[in-house]
Amino acid sequence: MQITTIGFDIAKNVFQVHGIDAAERVVVRKQIRRGQLMKFFEALPPCLVGLEACATAHYWARELTKLGHEVRLMPAKDVKAYVKRNKNDAADAEAICEAVRRPSMRFVPVKSAEQQGQLMQHRTRDLLMRQRTQVINALRAHLAELGITAAQGREGIRDLLAIIADDGDARLPIDARASLIVLAAQLQAIQTLIGSMEKRIIARHRSSEASKRLQTIPGIGILGASTIATMVTDPKAFRSGRDFAAWVGLVPRQDSTGGKRKLGPISKQGDRYLRRILVVGAHAVLKRARLHPQKYPWLTQLLARRPFKVVAIALANKMARVAWALLAKGETYRVPRLAAA
Repeated sequence: MQITTIGFDIAKNVFQVHGIDAAERVVVRKQIRRGQLMKFFEALPPCLVGLEACATAHYWARELTKLGHEVRLMPAKDVKAYVKRNKNDAADAEAICEAVRRPSMRFVPVKSAEQQGQLMQHRTRDLLMRQRTQVINALRAHLAELGITAAQGREGIRDLLAIIADDGDARLPIDARASLIVLAAQLQAIQTLIGSMEKRIIARHRSSEASKRLQTIPGIGILGASTIATMVTDPKAFRSGRDFAAWVGLVPRQDSTGGKRKLGPISKQGDRYLRRILVVGAHAVLKRARLHPQKYPWLTQLLARRPFKVVAIALANKMARVAWALLAKGETYRVPRLAAA
């Protein structure tokens, strides 16, 4: 009874496998410790291995592919429908084994180590940005307790840092100044780290032809272009730009039945970081459209009858579709001609 398909449930230390043969009879169902996992798969003939696209899945997919196995990653939400009754590791592995053989199942492309490293730069920068915001909020809150406030923005932070560095300012007690100096030093260190990560992202962007073409789209800057170029290695995996926008989560969520269409807010599926970058870029374009309405007739008409944020989501959806078209067709963004008045 040779194993042909394996459902592989990933964990930190104890993994669950569920294997069947060509007649769909269960051949193996057991737990394997991390240290014995590779030996188990090395002893098997090449077979189909299914995994959920979760943490460490891409690493295991690369390692098992080196052993000659055919590895397929699936969204965890799609596999959930095949879980029978109660959820446990054995039931999850059996559900994965069942789902990976379905012809209608959607699969996730396996990322290379280089691709994950490039995306890690964006994740690291995003984490540092949140930490910087936390430190700034802490500085403002602590100083406000002593009656010291400043304007919003960078100028206000500079004024607060100057007060902290001034030993002659009697408004700060000795213990308070000692604590605030630590936070100010941490803020400076975080700012330096953010700058170093941004330099690496810019260097990667300049070396990528696809990323430079994506940057020509209004609203998609260096961060957005490099993120899309890194995440979407095969644009032909999407049938159209709408499929790509749906993958990002910028299309309405449907709750239709009985032939009646009922559309709600956006689905918010896919990668939250990429969706946030597109929406922030759309806000920047809309602010410019308010200043120069004659250059953005479509947006001006939408703003006249729809709320600002609704128009921003519509524009982000359009930006995603244009980005897919540029990647799929290998073209460069062309500014649309304005209609005659």
